[in-house]
Amino acid sequence: MLKAERASYIQNRLAELYPDPPVPLDHKDPYTLLIAVLLSAQCTDVRVNQITPLLFARADTPQEMAKLSVEEIQEIVRPCGLSPMKSKGIAGLSRILLNEHGGEVPADMEALEALPAVGHKTASVVMSQAFGVPAFPVDTHIHRLAQRWGLTSGKNVVQTERDLKRLFPKSSWNDLHLQIIFYGREHCSARGCDGTICEICRTVYPNRKHPKQTKKS
Repeated sequence: MLKAERASYIQNRLAELYPDPPVPLDHKDPYTLLIAVLLSAQCTDVRVNQITPLLFARADTPQEMAKLSVEEIQEIVRPCGLSPMKSKGIAGLSRILLNEHGGEVPADMEALEALPAVGHKTASVVMSQAFGVPAFPVDTHIHRLAQRWGLTSGKNVVQTERDLKRLFPKSSWNDLHLQIIFYGREHCSARGCDGTICEICRTVYPNRKHPKQTKKS
């Protein structure tokens, strides 16, 4: 298969498997999604969904969160890992939202990336899942699958995001990044497939004999 043929097959197959992919992080509005995505760094979505109800019971708006100390936030989010950085980020971005954005999460990539502890991937997720703006958040899992499927040769998530955006129509980005995540978890995980086992890997590279080594993100 040529790269364009692989991309077309993958998009169609993922649409069949996951026709309406849900947002994996529980939230009720852009602010609670932003906090959940920030907490998900190096943490599973399952764990985040266990912790956010405890945090949001105390504070689910920038106004309420700004009343909590960094120490109080850290005590709640500790099970998500990286709690010193995450708690400072949550406290800091809540104050900035109040002081600079009228207490609202801005639907603007540059403004989101300017918030404490909010990187490009987090901002992309919020733009995509909270505001419906086409974005293609790429984490290490999507990076791994894109390499296994021959969609990128990039050595990092920045190049992989650029390559995927060129390959797939903009209208598909928001669903597709979720579909790849779900497929990776269920069929093409780091340990469950090495580029030769799952359905999509075997279809796009039927003659591959050796495991596909992922270039580090």
